[in-house]
Amino acid sequence: MLGRFRSGLRRRRIKGVNLHEADMLKPDQLPATWTGYDLIVSASMLEYVPRDKFSEALASLRGRLSPGGRFLLFITRRNWLTSVLVERPWGGARYSDQELATSFAAAGFAGLTFHRFPPRYGWLNLWGYIVEAHSPTGVSA
Repeated sequence: MLGRFRSGLRRRRIKGVNLHEADMLKPDQLPATWTGYDLIVSASMLEYVPRDKFSEALASLRGRLSPGGRFLLFITRRNWLTSVLVERPWGGARYSDQELATSFAAAGFAGLTFHRFPPRYGWLNLWGYIVEAHSPTGVSA
């Protein structure tokens, strides 16, 4: 996936973008400088973390945020459509809003909000959730 993205950057002659492969389930192997972020965005990736490690991956990401920092997650919702389009062909996990709320709480996040896609892209609400969570103020890695 990173290789395809790098190729696209080269084709478009975009410079100054640094890409790194990271395993959030092995935080001790990540650079120590990867902390203090105000915003982290994950789109369609955490579906492929084993379900029993999901809260652990979220906690690892929360630990990279600055106090009060935001985490935006775009993730597949559990319904009949995503069963056919995501779970069966790709093996991706799907989550209900309650499962997500429980996992985010277990990971130590605060201020969980579920957003909807804007009306122009409203059909995407069938696919997934936009979840916004905050690192508690006064807590850092």
